[in-house]
Amino acid sequence: MAKEHRAPGSGDKLSEFVDELQAGRRYTFERNEALKALHANGLSLRKAAMRLAAKGRIVVPRRGFYVIVPIEYRAMGAPPPSWFIDDLMRHLGRPYYVGILSAAALHGAGHQQPQEFQVVTDRPQRLVLAGRMRIRFLVKRHLQRAVTATTKTETGAMRISTPEATAIDLIRYVSAAGGLNNIATVLAELAQGMDGQKLINAAQAEDELACLQRLGHILDLMGAGVRSAALAEWIDERKPRSTPLRPGIPIKGSHVDPRWRVIVNEKIEVDL
Repeated sequence: MAKEHRAPGSGDKLSEFVDELQAGRRYTFERNEALKALHANGLSLRKAAMRLAAKGRIVVPRRGFYVIVPIEYRAMGAPPPSWFIDDLMRHLGRPYYVGILSAAALHGAGHQQPQEFQVVTDRPQRLVLAGRMRIRFLVKRHLQRAVTATTKTETGAMRISTPEATAIDLIRYVSAAGGLNNIATVLAELAQGMDGQKLINAAQAEDELACLQRLGHILDLMGAGVRSAALAEWIDERKPRSTPLRPGIPIKGSHVDPRWRVIVNEKIEVDL
């Protein structure tokens, strides 16, 4: 008895579409692109995508945005966020840069890879879960002022804060950066790749004196005072008020670092 030949369904077509994209070294696609390419309707595409997601072939970090999972990342549930963050932010229509601990790690600082991929943007965004990795968004007003650079990735490029801008963000987003002890540990390595004049440029772009004072104090503790010398002069010209190293806790009895006008109300212990 002859075998009955089944016409390819939407699931087969989507699988072929995904294979073709990956063969061309593309790892993301959007809903409208797939609908047009497959001549499918929304319901059939959704069902086909659910089947592929259940097999671990794709992951859907945001509605209407799909990430292809190559076999070497099947156990992780998704490729690294660096493979698709630029496409994701374009899909969301938001400016961004990779920052804080994620940027520090990309610049070679940090003993351990951060447990989440940290992205700075201009509006609140929900946490993204992609396989085992979390993508956390932090908000910055005047995002356009941030000093960033474009770095190549396995699949294209992404925006990342420079080492100097990353150092400032570590102080600004102290909780996301794991607290002052962790920040100091990261800065000890990050400072090796920092430039004094570029630090001034980043400081001028941010113009948040309290953060810069705390940063200077910690850089001195880490033995990077030479790199922060120009920053100390720049801050001194602005005659800032004394600021606590850690806001929100008592300052009574704390000594003041005269160079940075920082009230040292917390002891920093570095894990090197």
